[in-house]
Amino acid sequence: MFDRIWRYLKGLLGFKLDQLEDPEVLLQQAQQEMRESQIKNRQRAVEAITQKNQLQALVDQTQKTVDNLQAKAEMALKNGDRDLARQLLIEKQQYEATLATTKESLDGAIQTTEAVKTAMRREEERIRAKTAEALALKAQWKQSQIEISLNKALDGMTTGGSDEAFQRAQAKISTAHSESMARAELSRDTLAGKISALDDVQAHSAADDELTRLEAKLGLAAPASASPITTSTGDIDAQLQQLEARVSGGQGSTPPSGT
Repeated sequence: MFDRIWRYLKGLLGFKLDQLEDPEVLLQQAQQEMRESQIKNRQRAVEAITQKNQLQALVDQTQKTVDNLQAKAEMALKNGDRDLARQLLIEKQQYEATLATTKESLDGAIQTTEAVKTAMRREEERIRAKTAEALALKAQWKQSQIEISLNKALDGMTTGGSDEAFQRAQAKISTAHSESMARAELSRDTLAGKISALDDVQAHSAADDELTRLEAKLGLAAPASASPITTSTGDIDAQLQQLEARVSGGQGSTPPSGT
């Protein structure tokens, strides 16, 4: 019982580890971390710019106070109140000292703000590049999975049995064709085959004669000149000799002796 539970836990943990090591999961985590880092850096940039704007407002306000004290001191001198003018100038010097310190802080804030803006632009460019790279990697991962599946499918395919069946069928067809040709060749040399060939010749000759008579009847061909029919034994022997020569091709035939 304990072993079975342990195997189940190991299988479950292995499945979870496989999920964590999945490239798509890793890419999603990397993109999520980049987005979170970008949000934090943007917040820091906002704080730096806000501080710079506050220092700028303080510089402007202090400069305005310094100018106002200067104007009042001039007016006091015009009115002949030298002590008041002196007091206003002392106060003015204090504000000028504050103004100088504030300007130095403002310069530092401006430099920091520009550096933050540059870093933000570079980070955005890096995130865009990494996002495009992540999309390409995901596509490559998908393609690899498809190729692995296809290769597994091809590895599981067996074609040996079908090839053997095709070869056996081809051999049987070839044997049957050879046997058919042999039987046809043998039938041509038998008496029945010779008679069949003779019947074909007679049929063709009868068709030619019928065609000749039809052409003559329709006036399409000149009628053949009639020749007297002789029943002499010499003419019959000559015609028989010509017929034998035509049938046997002139090989091995011996003309019959005249009676």
